[in-house]
Amino acid sequence: MFFEHAGIIPRTTRLYLQVNEVKDQMLSLANFIVRRAKFVLFGFIGLIALSSVWGFQVFGNLQGGGYDDPNSDSATVSELLGTEFALDPAEVIVLVDLPGDANELNANGAPKYFELVTELSDDLAKIDGVISVDNYYSLGSPASLISTDGKLVYVLVDLQNGISQSVPTALIIDEFTGDYLGAEVHIAGFGAVAKAITETIEQDLIRAEIIAIPIVLLLLLFVFGSLVAAGLPLFVGGLAIVGSFFVVWGVSEFTDVSIFAVNLITGLGLGLGIDYSLLVVNRFREERAAGNSVEESTVATITTAGKTVIFSGLTVALVMISMAFFPQYFLQSFALAGFTVVTLAVIGAAIVIPAQLVLLGDKVDSIRIFKRKLVPSDKGIWEKIARFTMRRPLPILFVTILGLSGMFSLSTDAVFGQVDDRVLPQDSPASVASNLLRERFDGRASSPIEILVQGSDEAINDYIVLVQEQPDVARVAIVPTAEDTAWVRINAITLVEPRSPDGYDQTVSLRGLDSDLDQVLIGGGGAYYTDSQQGIEDALPLAALWIFITAYVLLFLFTGSVLLPLKAIALNVLSLGAVVGVLSYIFQNGHLQWLIGEYSVTGTLDTSSLVMVAVVAFGLSMDYEMFLLSRIKEQHDAGMNTENSVAVGLQRSGRIITAAAFILAVTFGAFASSGVSIMKMLGFGIAFAILLDATVVRALLVPALMRLFGDANWWAPKWLKAVHKKIGLSH
Repeated sequence: MFFEHAGIIPRTTRLYLQVNEVKDQMLSLANFIVRRAKFVLFGFIGLIALSSVWGFQVFGNLQGGGYDDPNSDSATVSELLGTEFALDPAEVIVLVDLPGDANELNANGAPKYFELVTELSDDLAKIDGVISVDNYYSLGSPASLISTDGKLVYVLVDLQNGISQSVPTALIIDEFTGDYLGAEVHIAGFGAVAKAITETIEQDLIRAEIIAIPIVLLLLLFVFGSLVAAGLPLFVGGLAIVGSFFVVWGVSEFTDVSIFAVNLITGLGLGLGIDYSLLVVNRFREERAAGNSVEESTVATITTAGKTVIFSGLTVALVMISMAFFPQYFLQSFALAGFTVVTLAVIGAAIVIPAQLVLLGDKVDSIRIFKRKLVPSDKGIWEKIARFTMRRPLPILFVTILGLSGMFSLSTDAVFGQVDDRVLPQDSPASVASNLLRERFDGRASSPIEILVQGSDEAINDYIVLVQEQPDVARVAIVPTAEDTAWVRINAITLVEPRSPDGYDQTVSLRGLDSDLDQVLIGGGGAYYTDSQQGIEDALPLAALWIFITAYVLLFLFTGSVLLPLKAIALNVLSLGAVVGVLSYIFQNGHLQWLIGEYSVTGTLDTSSLVMVAVVAFGLSMDYEMFLLSRIKEQHDAGMNTENSVAVGLQRSGRIITAAAFILAVTFGAFASSGVSIMKMLGFGIAFAILLDATVVRALLVPALMRLFGDANWWAPKWLKAVHKKIGLSH
């Protein structure tokens, strides 16, 4: 091996190296980076710069939906409405708030506002992509299309199938929202809500970055003391974000990707890019302060901190993949975004940063703002916390587990729902329009139960009567069509919130009705919600199994222990339970709005968003577990007993873990400023989970449990020890 023969590897590092394939690869990587530092650095920068040409086009491709199961009955109904009825089920609903009663007559005995509504309908019909426009008057003045006060009427705009979220919807919103011949026009419907979500998130993302980046820079300056050293992690975070935008843009050219993916890219790219770089830069500065040359320090950094970053990032990336098991492209988008940005953050920290360090050398400490001690000490606040905890492990465990259990108990009344217009700010035009539908109409005519049936006329009529008799069904009617199809379309107007537990129960009840029909398919908002919840429920065991097996195997390969991976998974599950409880207390029940800003309280938690928060939080928890265990194991491999290894390991990693946690909490916490409530929940939930893990779990529970387990922490059966010796990692 080049570095060992050349004397570049420090003696202390050589003591810990075990020659196996993985370690040879790490040394080969170090060899290449030291000799080709300029090529590595500028080659990577060039690739990212080139990818940015397309990457920043990603915003135009992303969608505001993705919460439904595409393989469900409700999705089949949606598809049939397009293929059999030439309709897009996500039609645009134009609400016309008239100056007076819609049924008021003029001097000629005709409806006073007939011409106004008709002219509006004609103007709407001129927009490309609109295939039909109907209104309250043209449909015979049905009661379902007029508000209870008689002043607000429907204009229904059907769009060419598959484009409701794009150009026609945008044109209708931009051209017709507001005053029209003395009437006030509001635009509702799924397309309007999706457009509003997309635009709001784009604006919120800019605000979050404006909030986060200056705070993060100040934290980095405080940790490193040097402006140059503080700038390196920000550099890696930026590269990871831009590169991920390019990958997601490429995928979005072929399939739907959620707009929320960019938020995860920004949060994880900035956060993990900085976290991993913190670990690498800090280790390099320690090695230099210990008297090693720049080349020696770089090799030592790659074979220790670099290895930790790679294994940690691999764990987080594989945990992110678990979201691909769910059928909703909302969650699949997070799997893509998470895996991509973590991979690029690892490449940046483990490869690009060392190349920069080779070129910078001691200039990494240039432009010093604060004076910081570079040589790590085995004594300090974190060592004292560890020893305090290990002197009384049982009381510490009892108090902390009791506290976490108390937080979890807040979730005992958790009710799960799904994204709808109420995630938007209350003053958003789409939210205002949706609230008009909710407050001024009798029933949810804007989101009917879509029923497609095949059978005899008698069976169809009997079925309509049966549906009408069900609780919370206001009206049921066949919808006429000019299309030649074997399907009959029935609309049922519901009195319950479709995407809610009540909508779930109603859908299950309707699907359970006994009829003589040949085929019955139930669609609409309630069915979408029901099928989505069922899809998540069906995929959850497989996703959880993937996470647990992946985390266990990688932690075993990292530590050689059978017990430590079990401990890590158990503590992560415990802290996640506490996070779910706090999220339920805040976002379901509406508490602490003074802290995180106002939002619409729906009495439910969005299931998909909660899954995403849990997966990301679990992955990041494993991240910090590896940060801490790498230092503890390094001391244990050097001959220290378990108690001293934990104390010294926590002392040497505590400052970096805490700094990394605060930085990640800031990057995600900035999303809590979003006007979209699920982004607010995502930002606050992940930030809270990170801080809880870095303080209570890493500083208290880990030392306490490792003290109780003693030498059993490092136990494994002989055959597993042989496996670890062959393919595992050690310092």
